[in-house]
Amino acid sequence: MRIGLISDTHGDPAGWERAIGALGSVDMVMHAGDVLYHGIFNPIVSSYDPRRLADILNSYPVPVIHARGNCDSEVDQLALNNHILSDFAFVFCDGLKILVTHGHKSTEEEIVKLASRSGINVIHRGHTHIPEIKTVGGVTLVNAGSCSLPKQPGEFPTAGYIEDGMVRILKLTTGDVYIEGKI
Repeated sequence: MRIGLISDTHGDPAGWERAIGALGSVDMVMHAGDVLYHGIFNPIVSSYDPRRLADILNSYPVPVIHARGNCDSEVDQLALNNHILSDFAFVFCDGLKILVTHGHKSTEEEIVKLASRSGINVIHRGHTHIPEIKTVGGVTLVNAGSCSLPKQPGEFPTAGYIEDGMVRILKLTTGDVYIEGKI
């Protein structure tokens, strides 16, 4: 099973399409929040079109699991078929227990503690727009970065996937693996 990891699309359909194109065929996508609204502190990209992104997400043929980001609101939910207003989504698939969260309300320590109590293997989070894979207390923490508004050095868009016990984050401008790690 191939599980796509996307976060912080911020209303950019071009970013979503770039991520999905690079990820290839996926069985499920986990979106770690900030789906439609650009956010008051972010620039508005030229391809910003939240209504179009909502239409794309509503017709996407595989399941998309969302966690609420700090820019996601009740009005955004009105445009989407999938629920986006839960701070946490718990996904059990392919032998993994995965917690999806945006990560803006809890410290890393708090999220890892919650995951450890719940037997979670992987935490997929967003918010920082900076891609990262690391293991803390036996839990793999993944931030797929942002496919729309990257903030790491070099500011290139990223998205990731989980497959066969590995997590990989791709540099979307080239399709190359940027970071990878074992789960």
